[in-house]
Amino acid sequence: MPKTTFTREEIQSFAQLSPFELKDKFIQIAQAVQEDKPGQKDTSSVQMLNAGRGNPNWIASGPREAFLALGYFALTESKRVWSADNLGGMPEKAGVGKRFDRWLRANPELPGTEMLQACVDKAVERFGFDRDAFLHELADSIIGDNYPVPDRMLVHAEQIVRGYIADEMFDKRPPADNNLSLFATEGGTAAMCYIFDSLMKNGLLKKGDKIALFTPVFTPYLEIPELDTYEFEVVHVSASMFAETGVREWRYPTEEVAKLEDPAIKLACIVNPSNPPSLAMSQRVIDQIKDIVATKNPNLLFVTDDVYGTFVEGFRSIAADLARNTLLVYSYSKHYGCTGWRLGVIGLHDDNVIDEMIAQLPAEEKTRLAKRYGTLTLEPEKIKFIDRLVADSRQVALNHTAGLSLPQQVQMVLFSLFDMLEEGQAYKHKVRSIVQQRLDLLLEGAQMKISDDPQRAGYYIELDLLAEAERTHGKEFADFLEKNYEPVDPLFRLAEQTHVVLLNGGGFDGPQWSVRVSLANLDDLDYLKIGHHLRAIFDDYVGEWRGGSGV
Repeated sequence: MPKTTFTREEIQSFAQLSPFELKDKFIQIAQAVQEDKPGQKDTSSVQMLNAGRGNPNWIASGPREAFLALGYFALTESKRVWSADNLGGMPEKAGVGKRFDRWLRANPELPGTEMLQACVDKAVERFGFDRDAFLHELADSIIGDNYPVPDRMLVHAEQIVRGYIADEMFDKRPPADNNLSLFATEGGTAAMCYIFDSLMKNGLLKKGDKIALFTPVFTPYLEIPELDTYEFEVVHVSASMFAETGVREWRYPTEEVAKLEDPAIKLACIVNPSNPPSLAMSQRVIDQIKDIVATKNPNLLFVTDDVYGTFVEGFRSIAADLARNTLLVYSYSKHYGCTGWRLGVIGLHDDNVIDEMIAQLPAEEKTRLAKRYGTLTLEPEKIKFIDRLVADSRQVALNHTAGLSLPQQVQMVLFSLFDMLEEGQAYKHKVRSIVQQRLDLLLEGAQMKISDDPQRAGYYIELDLLAEAERTHGKEFADFLEKNYEPVDPLFRLAEQTHVVLLNGGGFDGPQWSVRVSLANLDDLDYLKIGHHLRAIFDDYVGEWRGGSGV
């Protein structure tokens, strides 16, 4: 294959972009090539394969059918109260359970009714709900006729999602009392924004403070600290271990984790399982972190983003072991194929160091915060941080209209209850097998080796091409690549020659010559094709090295 038509200087300029912005450039390149071949009969040969985004190509259909069925039931409840010319009323609580049973018997053919009934029965059985109260919350919420009350999260919804997190994020081994308060948010992205903002607003972080990032990491965690709002000093805890020569283990050495001993570090951000290496944090590292908090840095705060936890057998969040110090972020987007729903939560244990730190702020800071939150209560100093997050999300003044939309909370509830059923557990194992199959096909096509790791989520994979070069052809070949090409050169070649779009791992603070492949958003055999294309590009470099052509 020929080299890319872009000059090294052009590639250098584009490499300064965020990987997600650079991805758009690769898409433009791939699409331009397609348009140049409008008369080509074999369209599959110019099919663009975009493995740059993590949006899955599957959805959980059962809980969605239950949601739609619930909508029909809620409308009957609304029309029962008031029905005239497209006008309905607000569903009533009294007797709603019996009416729900009658409605189920009257609509046996409606898709989703069996799943809806199973979810309702599971909630009543597991959490001891009053059936009328729970069904009224569901019916009234899916109609969306009220503001969220409580604004942080609906009463029954919070208990159900807390149970889901105990099952899936804590491996059914939550902290002793499991007093985890939850704030329902517009996906994990909103959760990130709210957390950084409120930590600053409450004086727990200040401009220029030192924070730590476990890297490689989801790019926004790298970019947010650099904004002029924060300008944090960032310490990188790098997953730099090798399983063997040329095969990265993507694990954190003891000396890297030890950086957290510095009491000047106020906050550590973790994506667990990692993105893009897609590995759950080892118990060795968790134990080391626990010891650091216990002995060296007791007020160190953690934000753990655990969106990929359901893809690892026996996953247990660091929030289970360090409940007092950790803000947990979870999003339903990847597991359930619902990025468009924007469903996320922030979890914070009721007994936490953040509230203690706020209580110990200097008098001047307390006065400032009393003024900030003084319109909400006569005792603003007693507002917990989890509730300050809610108020700050609406600039405090609009706190009375805060909260995630109620239909969104209902879908979150049904996803959670679905997981507690046998069908939900079968679904979980199925989506795990999907990404594993795609990983196997990618590696088969690429003829590349990765470390064996039982804690691999496999939602993404990060392949270090420079390490692969050294593993297969020695350091001389790896040095040749570094000297003669930019690290993103392979991605330009892939886009231009094979119409494959991948992301640069260096943009996630991984090795500069690494590439990130999403294993979620294409058909299985597409990953075999991507692997073949990646190997062909790699072999081209080998040929250029051996032949010296164009170098």
